[in-house]
Amino acid sequence: MNLAAIDIGTNSIHLVIAEVTARQNIKVLIDEKEMVKLGVGVFATNQLSQDAFDRGLEVIKRYVQLADQFGVDEIITAATSATREAKNGGAFLDKLSKETGIVPRVISGKEEARLIFLAVRRAIAFGDEKVLVLDIGGGSTEATVGNQEDIFFKKSIKLGVLRLLDMAGGKDTLNIEDIRDLEGHIQLAAEEIMKEVVAEGFSKVIGTSGTIRTLGEAAHLASKGSPISTVNAEVVSTKELEKLSKKLLKMGPEKREKVPGISSNRVDAIHLGSLLLVRLLQMAKADSITLCDASLREGLILDYLDSNVGRKKDLLYPEGDLRHRSVSHLALRYKSDVEQKKHVAHLALQLFDQLQEQHGLDKSHREILEFACMIFEVGHFIGYPKYHKHSQYIIAHSRLRGFTNEEILLLGLLARYHRKKGPKKKQKKFKRLPKGQKRMIRFLSGIMRIAIGLDKTKNQWVEKVLCEIQEETLKISLQGEENPDLEIWESMRHRNVLEKAMKKNVVITADSPVPM
Repeated sequence: MNLAAIDIGTNSIHLVIAEVTARQNIKVLIDEKEMVKLGVGVFATNQLSQDAFDRGLEVIKRYVQLADQFGVDEIITAATSATREAKNGGAFLDKLSKETGIVPRVISGKEEARLIFLAVRRAIAFGDEKVLVLDIGGGSTEATVGNQEDIFFKKSIKLGVLRLLDMAGGKDTLNIEDIRDLEGHIQLAAEEIMKEVVAEGFSKVIGTSGTIRTLGEAAHLASKGSPISTVNAEVVSTKELEKLSKKLLKMGPEKREKVPGISSNRVDAIHLGSLLLVRLLQMAKADSITLCDASLREGLILDYLDSNVGRKKDLLYPEGDLRHRSVSHLALRYKSDVEQKKHVAHLALQLFDQLQEQHGLDKSHREILEFACMIFEVGHFIGYPKYHKHSQYIIAHSRLRGFTNEEILLLGLLARYHRKKGPKKKQKKFKRLPKGQKRMIRFLSGIMRIAIGLDKTKNQWVEKVLCEIQEETLKISLQGEENPDLEIWESMRHRNVLEKAMKKNVVITADSPVPM
């Protein structure tokens, strides 16, 4: 089996194509990287620049073509902080989906930390040690503590080389005051998390990502005078990195480019990366760091294998509940993410309950809504284009146990109307419904569209919804730990069906936006 993984990072976009043997040994066939710098300016403007938007699309399209030429069985894609935080990140993903057919998963910082740790654990033998893994990206830094068996701590810190570059106003060279300001910001953003890391305990620090490996190689060259034969498992002292950082912070970009080990496409922000890395190591009270050449893209492949090949899928509902078990089996059979769909259902049911006086539907309709949220995406198994229609077909022909023919028809219609055009009088199956069921489908599909949009990134960032019903408006306020801009953007795009059902304008806002 051949697999491809595309990591749409804030600084670089990476592709790895690997052959997976029957024993799940992974042989890398091709490894590509393009320094697109998708996140340049994002943390100051909250927008992907048009240049980065276009270059990112072109690079990913080329990678997809390359993966197709290798005949891969699956292309696994993930986008990180730049796409998470940019207001036009959703538009970027939508255009990418239309032009390539792939639907990248926008992952949270914690999930990024977990995936990176999976890759590092396979690349470096931990033995009995408990280790801290650091990964410095363009927009965030991931810190994970674990051993060969478990992960005990994982956090994402909103610190990265391009984020710091935006904070510095894009300056090529920093003065003493600039450096002090950045050091103060790093301290403020990372201090509490690094205290938790130290309290968790570890015996070794491992560093991955291009920034850390570049700094490690440059520090090694400066102190030893010879290149590293292989980056993986090479140890560099914190003192060597401190010397390099002081040197880089005094230089302009032209001089930084001449430092052995520093490539030209990193000179704009590598000095900021050195400042961040040294400060994190000091906070961790670490006297050295072990370099690792594993990264997020390898973690994506390992996680895919674990989820789709190696892990036994447990039922997520009680054995005695036939209807829940039936939809759970259907979702698993067609490779749908059941845990994620449970969260969509959780949000949809909150909306249903709070809008009870508006729709007047009963418990049986509430259950139909929950079941529909579990299986609306099974059509992805056939293909992304028109997958809502594929879902309707699969539901109609899957002999769901515990459901009447009428209920199966309603489940199929809700899957059909969860995206694209909403219910229309001219559509045959909808046209034949009694008036009360037509009204019910309009309300439930409208609620589903909002709930699905509120988990756009599939990271469960929206935890709670609060509805305020006014004379002409339904205001939906969102609560959660992460910035829900993408979720708001997506759910607002699909609010029209609920607006028509309620005859009110729908406005969706974050209850308390997360600061940058």
